[in-house]
Amino acid sequence: MAQTVSENTGWLAWFNTYKFSKSFGLTSDVQFRSADNWDYVRNILIRPGLTYYINNKSNVTAGYAYIGSFNKLPEPAKNALTENRIFEQYVYAVKLGQTSLQNRLRLEQRFIERQADHIFSQRLRYFARLIVPLVKQEAAFSKGLFAAVQNEIFFNIQNKDALNNSAFDQNRAYGAVGYRFSHKFDMEAGYLNHYVNGAANNVSNNVIQLALYTRF
Repeated sequence: MAQTVSENTGWLAWFNTYKFSKSFGLTSDVQFRSADNWDYVRNILIRPGLTYYINNKSNVTAGYAYIGSFNKLPEPAKNALTENRIFEQYVYAVKLGQTSLQNRLRLEQRFIERQADHIFSQRLRYFARLIVPLVKQEAAFSKGLFAAVQNEIFFNIQNKDALNNSAFDQNRAYGAVGYRFSHKFDMEAGYLNHYVNGAANNVSNNVIQLALYTRF
């Protein structure tokens, strides 16, 4: 049976959306993730996409993601590995009073570089995020403190035998407190439990995350 290894890391993330017409926009996120015990930057993620807005509640996006992994392994191991992804996603967001709920379904085509080979796989992700304002406002929530709760679950749907031999890949559960400076800018800090179902060992990663959200 696989053992569970515990890690403590930090993630810094910037999520941006830019709507340049009624129907189209750009989305992107940039993330820096540390190694265990905040030792060094282990992962860099850059993910741009083109979004089509179906209506004010739903949109679809197609894009590309670069993931660089950097380690400090003894030679002759490769300490810089790259994963390239193509992704497609559907987002449906609703408002319940001043509370907002976002649902996202994302399909990824993954081109993964490993120590001894390269593999291709596909993965399905479901994400749900709830934002609850902590201040009363008569109109739509535009400024003040808020709480955020979210969860994302990942499933391997192609070539799982080359990964962890399981349909279940990982889960990310997150809770945070943030401040909305305006309808264009949020900042939040929180705790994320990143559980990875590995081939040899499972990983329970305790993540402190600082995130910026911008909307233009």
